[in-house]
Amino acid sequence: LIRRLAVLFLSAGLSQAAWALPVHAPVPGGIAIIPLGVKTELPAPTLHYLKSRVLVVADGGQWVAVVGIPLSAKPGPQTVEQLDSGHTLQLTFKVTDKEYPTQHITIENKRMVEPDPADTARIVAEKPVIDAALAFWRDTNAVDLSFALPASGGLSGNFGSRRVFNGQPRAPHSGIDIAAPVGTAVKAPAAGVVLGAGNYFFNGNTLFIDHGQGLISMFCHLDRIDAKVGQVVKVGDSVGAVGKTGRATGPHLHWTVSLNNARIDPQLLLVEPGDARPGR
Repeated sequence: LIRRLAVLFLSAGLSQAAWALPVHAPVPGGIAIIPLGVKTELPAPTLHYLKSRVLVVADGGQWVAVVGIPLSAKPGPQTVEQLDSGHTLQLTFKVTDKEYPTQHITIENKRMVEPDPADTARIVAEKPVIDAALAFWRDTNAVDLSFALPASGGLSGNFGSRRVFNGQPRAPHSGIDIAAPVGTAVKAPAAGVVLGAGNYFFNGNTLFIDHGQGLISMFCHLDRIDAKVGQVVKVGDSVGAVGKTGRATGPHLHWTVSLNNARIDPQLLLVEPGDARPGR
């Protein structure tokens, strides 16, 4: 389905966005901003990091790489590769360490912590679908890097926290949680195209928005999905409603942002970090 939609997305009429670079935060789960020293009169360089294509935008008359750093990245030098006239050039940047807190959570539905065989089979079948959406790439020059918070509410779960469910350690939190009543509007944080939607064991009702060049938003635990696959959205457009489907202890929106297939802290893209307004 994602491959079939690629042609539609390439022709989607997104408005040209003003380039507004996010904060340079070269930590696990952060973003590295790398000026490439190539003037915008020349074609944008093609870059890869950890085998994934890297977002490149124009800023100050030159091309700049905006690199998502996975939570698994180790402190120290990292390499971005550029293919130039058949030769591979290497650019390096340094990742600094960051400690994330531990969050202990009690889940009443034990299957959400220890799935039965049927649940496990479903989880295994769903994983490649979710992974493909978060790794999706669409060429475009219109990438809005100035995000708004997608729902009104307080932050109830921080990005990167080491999660312990019913005393059992699990993977770090790959997004942020926004606590809000069931039915609260979920809005597009930036311009994009609805990439996919579905119901998954852990994530519940889920919606994906493709913002271009490997920048993807995923919204989980929705009560309702209003947007259609292939729909072009702008910042502030309503796409669904907060719920508590899937593995959720209460109503909230889980928001994951994937950049070059690395899960990054969504707050690094917010125009006003911590601002609870759903639009701007």
